[in-house]
Amino acid sequence: MRVSKLRVGILFGGRSTEHEVSVTSATTVLQALDPGRYVPVLLGVDHDGAWRVAEPELELLPEAIFDCADAPRARPVADGGGLELLGADGASLLAAPLDAVFPIIHGRGGEDGSLQGLLELAGVAYVGAGVAASALCMDKRLSKRVLRDAGLPVLPDLEIPRARALAEPGPFAAQAIAELGLPLFVKPANTGSSVGVQRADDEIALREAVREAARYDHHVIVEPSVDAREIECAVLGGDEPQASPLGEITYAADFYDYEAKYASDATQLWVPADLPPDRSGELRAAALRAFVATRCWGLARVDFFVEREGPRWYVNELNTLPGFTDGSMYPRLWAHAGIELPELADRLIELALERGRAARELVVRFRS
Repeated sequence: MRVSKLRVGILFGGRSTEHEVSVTSATTVLQALDPGRYVPVLLGVDHDGAWRVAEPELELLPEAIFDCADAPRARPVADGGGLELLGADGASLLAAPLDAVFPIIHGRGGEDGSLQGLLELAGVAYVGAGVAASALCMDKRLSKRVLRDAGLPVLPDLEIPRARALAEPGPFAAQAIAELGLPLFVKPANTGSSVGVQRADDEIALREAVREAARYDHHVIVEPSVDAREIECAVLGGDEPQASPLGEITYAADFYDYEAKYASDATQLWVPADLPPDRSGELRAAALRAFVATRCWGLARVDFFVEREGPRWYVNELNTLPGFTDGSMYPRLWAHAGIELPELADRLIELALERGRAARELVVRFRS
């Protein structure tokens, strides 16, 4: 019996500072999909927010879609009957409905719940966490509150709204130094890939870092610096998630900034991380607790700070749409566990379909 192939939309790009990383991740996912099982449809969102569609016959890689005249601009429409992409004349640009979407848009507009909301309204299955979990984990401060409530250790922090950060960062900087000490790390509350993150070693640098971070988000947070190793764990699954072996990131920069993540030859990923078995087990269990506490689904990468000269560790953050580039930790951790990228993509799509089926079973009409 011949089984029809699943049409999977690979959604990438976006109006985000992580646009280029997204394009690279989408290329890796595209090449991992089994052509015997899937019909991949490229859905690229350019820097201006315009969508472009490339059906399989165009044979494009993601990086080429924005310059290809045959990949027309489109506007998305979600009406509960599926995700529709309409051209300038109002006609559909999709050859057939999509069975699932693999969203690979990092940062704002991709993993902050807004894209997930569009896909929920469309009634189309999608890879990854839902609206609430995506928005929660994208916000560094709100996610800390949930993690802390779940009994997981997180670093203390202070927060300042963007308007105050731009107009008068001085009083906030003085308060942060008094309460948290120096040096401090300054971060936009809602960005990824360390965009806008800076280390401040004195009050003048702190004020400037707060202003700089406010360029990228509505809120800025400040955290104390800790002498710690950066340990990561990949989580995969739905109601019964699995935790991968642990990995460690080492780098030559002052901290794991954008350049260290994507451009430095000195950055190395170590899998598995060199940790005692009891500590590894403790962190893997914590990763699962964090995944469940934030109501994630499908995948997440849980990042930890582990003190070099002490017993303490902290959950730094959860990334609900981690990178899938050649240098990304998430697929590398699962490859070490014996799950290569094609199988990993299969599992993620199956989890998306599972969650989509469960959503369709929910009661939407109620009579008392």
